[in-house]
Amino acid sequence: MKQFFKMTLATICGIVIFTLIMGFFLVISVVGMIASDSASTKVKDNSVFVVKLDGAISERSEGSSVYSELMNMGDMGSVGLDDMIASIRKAKDNENIKGIYLEGGSMSFDAPATAQQLRDALKDFKKSGKWILAYADDYYQASYYVASVADSIYLNGEGKIDFKGLGGKGEYMKGLYDKLGVKYLVAKVGKYKSYVERNTLTGMSDYDREQRSAYLNGIWNYWLKEISESRKVKAEDLNQLANDSIMFFAKTDDYLKSKLVDNILFPEEIKAKIKHRLNIGKDDDINQLTLSDMINVKSKKSEEGDKIAIYYAYGSIVDAAAYNVIDDPEHCIVGKSTAEDLRKLADDDDIKAVVFRVNSGGGSAVASEQIRHAIKLLKAKKPVVVSMGGMAASGGYWISSPANYIFAEPTTVTGSIGIFGLIPNLSGLVTDKLGVTFDGVTTNKFTDYQTDLILGKNTDDVMKHLQTNIDAGYQSFLDIVSEGRGMKPAQVDSIAQGRVWLATDALNIKLVDKLGSLDDAIKKAAELAKLKEYHTTAYPGKSSWLDQLMANENKGSYLDSKLQAEIKALLGDLYEPLMQFRQTIKDGSTIQARMLDDIRIK
Repeated sequence: MKQFFKMTLATICGIVIFTLIMGFFLVISVVGMIASDSASTKVKDNSVFVVKLDGAISERSEGSSVYSELMNMGDMGSVGLDDMIASIRKAKDNENIKGIYLEGGSMSFDAPATAQQLRDALKDFKKSGKWILAYADDYYQASYYVASVADSIYLNGEGKIDFKGLGGKGEYMKGLYDKLGVKYLVAKVGKYKSYVERNTLTGMSDYDREQRSAYLNGIWNYWLKEISESRKVKAEDLNQLANDSIMFFAKTDDYLKSKLVDNILFPEEIKAKIKHRLNIGKDDDINQLTLSDMINVKSKKSEEGDKIAIYYAYGSIVDAAAYNVIDDPEHCIVGKSTAEDLRKLADDDDIKAVVFRVNSGGGSAVASEQIRHAIKLLKAKKPVVVSMGGMAASGGYWISSPANYIFAEPTTVTGSIGIFGLIPNLSGLVTDKLGVTFDGVTTNKFTDYQTDLILGKNTDDVMKHLQTNIDAGYQSFLDIVSEGRGMKPAQVDSIAQGRVWLATDALNIKLVDKLGSLDDAIKKAAELAKLKEYHTTAYPGKSSWLDQLMANENKGSYLDSKLQAEIKALLGDLYEPLMQFRQTIKDGSTIQARMLDDIRIK
C-alpha cells in the first residue's frame, strides 16, 4: 500500500511539474508574440528576400492564428496577396535588400488574376535594378508563369515543369442522381448561367463551352505573351510546345532546349549562385528574410495627408456566416455586416474616398442587394472606386456596379449577370426507393411549399411561382447594372444572360471602365476626391492572434484552423466547390447570383 501511495504521489507531482513547465513556455511564447507584434524587423545589409511559391495564395491574409504563432508556422499554408505585394514593395525600397529568391513551384492561386498580380509586383521590383532568381524541384504552370519574370530560372536535376495550357474536365452528377432518385429543380434566367449544369446535365452545354473557351484562351494568350517577353521565346513557339508534348514527362535537357529554364542545378549550386550575386564567400551565411520577417519591416510609405479606405470584400456572398470547424467566416462576404461596415465608412469624416476591392464569384442575391444599397449610400457622400481582383462576377458584379469607376486586372473574370434557384428534389429516393410517404393538413395551397419542393411529386405550380420570382430578380439585376453603368436595360441584357467575360472583353462592352491595378484604383479615388496628399488604410481590420485568444464568440478552438487545413489537404481541388455548395444550402437563400464554379489554378 505504501508503494501505491508513493507511485500516486510521484505521478501527481509529475503532472504538476509538467503543467508548470508547459505554462512557463506558454507565457514565454505569448510574451514573444506580443514582442514580435510590436517590434519591427531590422534588415541586415546584403540581405535576400525569400519568396516561397508553395502553399496557397488568396486575396488577403487573415492575420496570424494562435496555433500558427505558437508552432512558428508563419510562412506555411495560405498567404495573402496583400501581404506578398506589400512585402515585395518594401524589398524594392530597402537599400539593404539586394534581390529576391523565388523558391518552389506548387503554389495554388484562387484565380488567374492573383498569379498575374503577384507577377506584376515582381516585375515592378526589377525596375529598381535589383535581381530575381528562381529555383524549384518542380513547377506547376501558374507558379512557372510567376517565376518566368526572374532574371534566371533554375530547376533541380530531376525536376519537372507542368506546361500544358488551361482548362480541364468537371464532374457532371445527373447520371448518379438518376440512379439515386434525386432530381434538381431549376429556375434560372441566362442561357450562359451554367452553375446549375453539373447537377442537371451529363455534359457541358454549348453556351458554357463558348464562354469558357473565350476567357480561358484569353488568359492563356496573356500568359504566353508575358512569358514570351521574359524568356525571349516567341509566344507561338511556347504554345506549340504545350501542344506537341506533355512537358511534365520531358527530360531536363528538353527544358533547356526550349528555354523554359537557364540551367539544371542542385540545391548547393543555387546557394552558390546567390552568394555570387551578394559577393560573399562560400563559407559565409546568407542573410535571409521570410515573408513573416518582411511583414514586420517598417514601410517607408508616408501616412500623412487625407485617408482613403480600401475595403476588402472577397469570398462567397452569404446572408450569415457560420462558426464551426470546417467554416472560415472571414472568407465570406456577409451581407449584413459588410453593409454595416460600409455605413460606418460613409459616416467617418476622416475618410475622403473608398476603394472597394472585390474578389467574389457571388452568392446570395439578398445579401448582394444589401451591400449594393450600402455602396449607393456611401457613394452619395464620397467617391467609391471598385478594384476587381481575381473575379467580380454575378453577385460580385452586382455589388460593384454602383461605383463611380471600375478597374479590373487584365485577367479578371467578371460579368455573369444572371440569377438562378436550384433545389434538390428527393422524392425519387425517399418515396420511390425507400418507401417513405408524407401526408398532413394545411390551411392554404402553398403552406408547405418548402417540403413539397424537396420531397413532393407535383412541383409544377411552385416552380412556376419560383420562375416568376427569378424573372423579376433578373430584371432587377438588369436595372441595377443599367443604373450603375449608364446603359439601357436592353443593352445590358444583350451582354448579360449569365455570361462570364474576361476583363479585356468586358472593357469593350462597358462593364468596366479601365484595366488597372489596386494602385490605379487608389489614384483614381484620390483624383475624384481631389486629394493632393493621401494615404490608405485597409478595412475591415485583421484579427490578431490576441483577438482570437480573447474572443468570446463560439468560433471553436485555435486547433480548428489545423483541422480545416487538414480537410483542405484531403479534399484538394474539391474543397472550394464543396464548401460553396454547403454554404448555399446552409444559407437557405433560394435565389443565387453566383458564378459558374471555382477557377482556382496551380
